[in-house]
Amino acid sequence: MNNISSAYNDRRLLTYSPAYTVVPTYECFNRCSYCNFRRNPGESPWLSLEEARVRLEAIADRGVIEVLILSGEVHPGSSRRSRWIRHLHDLGQLALDLGFLPHTNAGPLSYEEMAQLKQVNVSMGLMLEQVTPQLLETVHRHAPSKVPTLRLQQLEWAGELRIPLTTGLLLGIGESPGDRRQTLEAIARVQQQWGHIQEVILQPHRPGSRQQEALPGFDDRALPDVVAMARAILPENIRLQIPPNLVAQPDILLACIEAGARDLGGIGPHDEVNPDYPHPAIAQLSEIVEPLGWHLDRRLPVYPAYYRWLTPSLKRAVDRWNGDIGSALPVN
Repeated sequence: MNNISSAYNDRRLLTYSPAYTVVPTYECFNRCSYCNFRRNPGESPWLSLEEARVRLEAIADRGVIEVLILSGEVHPGSSRRSRWIRHLHDLGQLALDLGFLPHTNAGPLSYEEMAQLKQVNVSMGLMLEQVTPQLLETVHRHAPSKVPTLRLQQLEWAGELRIPLTTGLLLGIGESPGDRRQTLEAIARVQQQWGHIQEVILQPHRPGSRQQEALPGFDDRALPDVVAMARAILPENIRLQIPPNLVAQPDILLACIEAGARDLGGIGPHDEVNPDYPHPAIAQLSEIVEPLGWHLDRRLPVYPAYYRWLTPSLKRAVDRWNGDIGSALPVN
């Protein structure tokens, strides 16, 4: 869609990001009981820049816009921490050099680390998950970086650094409806101060084959109500995202859209966080939403309201993509 103004006025517009995920390492010092992603430190060799280049060059003609650099976490006290951050930076620069737009999600980072990665990312991400400290006694009891105050601090720092950010809630990990409300209210307060949060993901937990402990999946039937609550609490300039591979029933997905979800996230060949749940094809999603008048359109991993925050080199990279596809997003 090249007519930007018409896209802004299309109330029945759903967006998604054509994405490809690069995992620098699966190693992680956290041991969340529901995780299907992590490996123990020392058990996951780091992806080399050479191998990353081979993979990215192989998808150069497949319509991918976003390269999601999704990493397990190297301990802040590790002697390898600074090398890991440099590696994340180099992967972002490689993605840019090959014509993609990088978005990094690597867990909580220091202020200085975020400032370094800002130079090679058009946006970044960190799931807040839930702010209740009670989860530190259950699913997060072996996950030091899941302390809610630590994650809220990063949301604040991202605002100070003018980093366009995606955050979100993980649903069905032992929280109550009141906990969800408190988490949404915490995100709203941060947004009201800094205005840098592009998207909030409402991600239902789905049991996978690699998790350490049995944990039932989130009840899909409650998801539209969570979307409606989020839309009522969060500022309008935050877009609500639902991962369609985690919503098995089309009628539930449509109910979430009618309740206020307007984005379907990164759609690519593989969901690294939920490897048992492949992404649906765009044609399949279109068949679900178009009968009700919804139109699917590609978007960039940075929203137009935040272009002014990008470095000149990042802005040039964004401009090249906008020349190809326009923008499917409203100006906040």
